[in-house]
Amino acid sequence: MTLALIHLAAHLGYLILFALTAAESAGVPVPGETALITGGVLAHHGQFSIALVIAVAAAGAIVGDNVGYLIGRAGGRRLLERPGPLEDHRRAVLRHGEPFFAKHGPKAVFLARWVVGRLAAAWLAGINRMHWLTFAFWNALGGIAWATTVGLAAYLLGPAAEQVFKTVGIGGVAVAAVAALAYLAWRRTRSRSRARATPATRPTSEPST
Repeated sequence: MTLALIHLAAHLGYLILFALTAAESAGVPVPGETALITGGVLAHHGQFSIALVIAVAAAGAIVGDNVGYLIGRAGGRRLLERPGPLEDHRRAVLRHGEPFFAKHGPKAVFLARWVVGRLAAAWLAGINRMHWLTFAFWNALGGIAWATTVGLAAYLLGPAAEQVFKTVGIGGVAVAAVAALAYLAWRRTRSRSRARATPATRPTSEPST
């Protein structure tokens, strides 16, 4: 499905990217993260804008997560408590989930973006009655950080991105991307500090005759 990004006009490609990342974040098993990687690779080749790829993917992730949260809050608890197959397991999710989200909710919402659990994190946050403002803040922060690290990594790696992501995983690439950005920021800050510390040389005036 993400191959459609390659053959369509840029504005339609951004729309597909938004739709896939939003749907995946809401809990639908579609290749949202693969679409982001594809968008980053296409930006590497100059077909997309990497800034727009990151912005669109982040917006899709944030919107989709909020939809998943609302679904989980509105009907997820009833779904888990209803009699039927795996009832004990489903009730155990509630029993262990509530204290977990009370203690680790913000971290879980933020870090879930880089793991398979992102498909259920928003639902579970809603089911376990995590405060919406807390969820919204950490979800937005996670969505932006996820789109930035994964999108930039795909942009910098280019065609090799898919193989690298498969080998070391999204988390490994994200850590490497953050480390690279931190290093570049440190180098830039250091260069500025050196420039300020170096006194400006004044041109010497020619001796008068």
